[in-house]
Parts: sequence; C-alpha cells; structure tokens
Amino acid sequence: MSPTATDTRGLAGQTIGETQICSVNQTQLIYRGYEIADLAANASFEEVSYLLLVGHKPSSQELAEFKSTLVGMRSIPQSVSDAITHIAKESPNAHPMSVVRTAIGLLGHLDADCEDNGADAELRKSMRLLASIPTCIGVHQRALEGKSPVEPDPTLDHAANLLWCMTGEKPGEIAAKVMDVSLILYAEHDFNASTFTCRVIASTNSDLHSAVCGGVGALKGNLHGGANEAAMEMLADIMKDTEDGSMTVDAWMERAFTEKRKLMGFGHRVYKNGDHRAGILRDWGLKYAAEENASARKWFDLGDAVQGIMLDQKNIHPNVDF
Repeated sequence: MSPTATDTRGLAGQTIGETQICSVNQTQLIYRGYEIADLAANASFEEVSYLLLVGHKPSSQELAEFKSTLVGMRSIPQSVSDAITHIAKESPNAHPMSVVRTAIGLLGHLDADCEDNGADAELRKSMRLLASIPTCIGVHQRALEGKSPVEPDPTLDHAANLLWCMTGEKPGEIAAKVMDVSLILYAEHDFNASTFTCRVIASTNSDLHSAVCGGVGALKGNLHGGANEAAMEMLADIMKDTEDGSMTVDAWMERAFTEKRKLMGFGHRVYKNGDHRAGILRDWGLKYAAEENASARKWFDLGDAVQGIMLDQKNIHPNVDF
C-alpha cells in the first residue's frame, strides 16, 4: 500500500531554484549584494538594469556605453507601432498590459536574435526590450488619446523618456525621479509569480520573447502586478463616495469590512511587518506633490487615512502597490 501523498499545492516552502540576483527577507530586498534603499537613493534605473543583467555595478564608462546603446534601441518598427495604434482604435478597452504583451510578441518576430538562446543574444534581446517597451507604451497611450506618437528623446534618461513617450511633454525633475525610483523598486523580486512563469517557459528552451510574454501575462493579474491598478481604483471609489461629505472614510472602510471586500495594496507574503519599498516610494511621491503637482496631495491624505484604519483594525501594513 503506497503512503499517503503530502499535499504540496502552491510553492510555499518549496525550493524551485537558486539565484545570486536577488534576496528577499523580512527587513531587506537586495539586488546582487546592494540593498534596495541604497540603490533607490544613489543609483539610476539604468545602473540597476546593468547590475541585474550583466552582474556587477557598472563603471562610469560601462554605464555611459550601456545608456548609449539603450538609446539607440528605443525606436520600434513601423509595423509594430501601427499594430498598437490599431488595437487602441479597435479595442480601446484592451488592458494596457495585454497590449504590451502583444507588442513584445510582435517585436520577437522582427528580432534577428529571436531564436538564438546563447548568452550574448539573450543579453542583446533583453536590452532591446528594455529600451523599446517604453516606446510601445507611449504609442498605445497616445493612440487612446487620439494623438500621434512621439519619437523617443535621446536626451532623456530611461524614466523621463517613458513619461515623454506617454505625454509628449518633458517631465519635471521630481516626476522623472519618482518614475526612476519606482522602476528600481519593481525591477526584481526573486521568484515571484511572473518571474516563475518566465523561468518555466525558458526551461523548455523556448525563446526569450515568449518567456517575457508569459511573464507579462502573469504580472497583469490583480493578485500580482495589477494590484497597484486595483489599489488606485479602490482609492478612486473611496474618493467618489466620500468627497461630498455624505460618507466618511471610516464608514466606507467599515462597510468594506462587513462586505468582506478585498482591499488591494495591503499585506505581503514575505513582508509581514510592512513593505519597506512602500515608504521609499511614498516619500518621493510626497515630494512630487509638494513641488510639482499639489493636486496629488489629496490622494496621499486619503491613502494615509485608509492605511491608518487598516493598521488599527486589522494590523495589516500597506505594500508597494498601495
């Protein structure tokens, strides 16, 4: 008689691989030996990208060459731009992450290295995607607004260029820094759901573009990367129901507790005492509100109220998606 099998549903407690890229624990998030707060304060997203992709922090010359190469890879084929624009016009409600996934698949068809899984080719493909995805995002956003796309700006760093591609306006210094820090904080997080999805696909000797498409699909879900979108939608609901004074934030939250509504942006499988990325991003967001966009302050005030109620009544901390 065979022994009863152990129930191992899920990956909690399972060893699925080893990595030198990232380490996550209760108090730290470390990229290749560098703590995330140090990187957010003292490095650019391009430096962090080089660190993660190449394996060491770049020298000044290495960083300059890396940035120059990325700038040269920002443009996308006209056929890809046209396809994104067509999707925006024909399916304006298509989820942006789904559009990015489609764009990555199209870029794969046009990448000469697509089926080459050698280390050098993989790095080239990674850099091309890193450089061109902001362009794809910008084409989609502007098409939704009925505007023509703008060409990537070679004078802007990666984060600022992303905002430029989306808005057609050069961002202020603080806005660009907020985006840069956000990209750093989200750049790596060990074997999360999207990374695991990518690894499963890559393990079959499939191509990098297919793996990244799968990762984007996993990231889209509101229990993973889509949680920040869901958190913003929740805050918008609270703002709509409370701004005229007919309901307080406390009453809204009590109703949510009674209805057992899932409140997005709170709790984390690892950071039980709070996600230290959240505080870093909040500080920069407040600086942005104070110096470049005073109207954004109301969202921080509302968020503080919601966060206080969650801590007081549920003892659950916000995560970086909140």
